[in-house]
Amino acid sequence: MSLCYTKPMKLRPITWCVSPEGEPTFSEMSYTIRIVDEGGGEYIEVEDKDGRIGFNSEEWPHLRDAIEMALKQTINRQ
Repeated sequence: MSLCYTKPMKLRPITWCVSPEGEPTFSEMSYTIRIVDEGGGEYIEVEDKDGRIGFNSEEWPHLRDAIEMALKQTINRQ
């Protein structure tokens, strides 16, 4: 069964993994940054292996870059 769309499809990156070079995405040192929308508008979520956000000054520039990319992709940009 194929669906017929009236609008063109769009590819949107909504999840980024930030981890030390050479480490796998499931590394304990990885962070996940994602665009989330639960019906009230899009927002950014940051998660580490424990489900919490915690980072040091060396990790921050990489996280900031990914978060800024995610913010630029949100639908309700201002």
